[in-house]
Amino acid sequence: MVKIIPRPYPEAIANTLADAGLHPVLARVYAARQITRMAQLETRLAGLLPFDTLKNIHAAAQRLADAFIRKERILVVADYDADGATACAVALRGLGLLGGSADFLVPNRFEYGYGLTPEIVRLAAGRHPDLIVTVDNGIASVAGVAEAKRLGIEVLITDHHLPGDELPEALIVNPNQPGCTFPSKNLAGVGVMFYVLLALRAELRARGVFTAGTLPNLAQLLDIVALGTVADVVRLDDNNRILVEQGLRRMRAGRSCAGIRALFQAAGRDPARASAFDLGFMVGPRLNAAGRLEDMSLGIACLLTDDDTAALTIAQRLHALNAERRTIEAGMQETALASLDSIETTDSYSLALFDPDWHQGVIGILASRLKDKYHRPAICFARGNDGEIKGSGRSIGALHLRDALDIVSKRSPDLILKFGGHAAAAGLSIREADFARFATQFEQTVQGLLSPGDLSKVIEIDGELPLQTLNLELAQALDGQVWGQGFPAPSFSGVFRVAQQRVVGEKHLKLRLEMSGQLFESILFFRDQPLPERIQAVYRPETNTYNGVTSLQLKLEHWIEET
Repeated sequence: MVKIIPRPYPEAIANTLADAGLHPVLARVYAARQITRMAQLETRLAGLLPFDTLKNIHAAAQRLADAFIRKERILVVADYDADGATACAVALRGLGLLGGSADFLVPNRFEYGYGLTPEIVRLAAGRHPDLIVTVDNGIASVAGVAEAKRLGIEVLITDHHLPGDELPEALIVNPNQPGCTFPSKNLAGVGVMFYVLLALRAELRARGVFTAGTLPNLAQLLDIVALGTVADVVRLDDNNRILVEQGLRRMRAGRSCAGIRALFQAAGRDPARASAFDLGFMVGPRLNAAGRLEDMSLGIACLLTDDDTAALTIAQRLHALNAERRTIEAGMQETALASLDSIETTDSYSLALFDPDWHQGVIGILASRLKDKYHRPAICFARGNDGEIKGSGRSIGALHLRDALDIVSKRSPDLILKFGGHAAAAGLSIREADFARFATQFEQTVQGLLSPGDLSKVIEIDGELPLQTLNLELAQALDGQVWGQGFPAPSFSGVFRVAQQRVVGEKHLKLRLEMSGQLFESILFFRDQPLPERIQAVYRPETNTYNGVTSLQLKLEHWIEET
């Protein structure tokens, strides 16, 4: 059952925001998202939180500056997703801008798995680094750091994932580590690395390497920071929205790196109209495809090259990999849904599925699709090496997935070989022989943490719109904002008569909806069957540009027949 619930908002704050000059509908929308003052909508770089309160940030900057002076070899070890790739590119580009240099290593997920493992450290040792800098990983790499120490290699960890019970014996910059007072706990891995570069620039200036007039402009990295932040689906708090907005502005102005321009071209999107949607659903998946199916070195190379031709060649390969990923995903989803046909999912609080033929690089997307369809935490497993299976999970808002796995691990210490992640997403490894036992214990744990009401899908809306405000001006105002995880784009509800409808692109409905005598062009994606004559719709007002003409279009997200 789906519940449609209006978001509450403090009317007094909405009025204050409107009095300050905001569109009245935007004022209401922002008030429902805990915006209480105009300063929270600041998008200038001057509004960014200062780096000083990030624990160990000054020590990290000093260590990197020392490495520059000593001409030490720096090796960046990255994660194999979009956040890891963008963090790696920002690290290498940023260190270069500041007068240094570095090499990089990104593990192949199918050979080495996630993080700075002892195996990765030994592989890295072949490059003879003096200093390893992790990006978007490392907070759980206790054994890997110990191996690096044994081999005489220092490690600087930059990460954003939640820490476990034991921390590696290394210098760590992570807003989520114990004792860190940095106000935003939602930085992506690429955001953490960007802050390290800001601190390093300040340290080099203090040492006389730069003056106020010669400081490198690190803002030129913000297109890559924005891509990684949105693609990693971290919460878009006030600080992250500044990073994303500034990056989008660079893209729209034609000042992004060659790789991002090429990825937009491969996706058939116009960077002059770049939005967070483009980064999350068009550009990000193509970058991620490299790590899912092949090797993320390809994606990093795309972000590092300054040659437009080379960038486009790589982007086209990433586009092809993404198409292949979608084909694989469709087959896996068909298998998963077939296996669930024999299970009464309404009786379960969770989903745990394993198929020996599933692709390791796509199980996270499959888990996300199943979570969305059944509104339950879902973990999908694919076969790994040496009798192990690797799982990737996605969770609903009511369940902190990493904490749930932690409970399972503590109750059965021999069950989960390793795990990590966030509230909404996590990864783990178990023995294939233990899958049934894990599924049972995970279900029991989730049942203890959720109520039956938590399993009902909730669609939050921003109420109904007065007819006079449902126009192109509003759609343009909404399109101009940064929306995303934790700061969702507004949706509204209304009762419409379906005046016209036809199938377009073989699988979408193009509609003309009527309300109080006014007609609205509308679109409903991934449905080719006609709608009833009267519907209650949840929709988003959007701009639609066709043949150079921009008009209002309603994008339907949910509907029920109005009786």
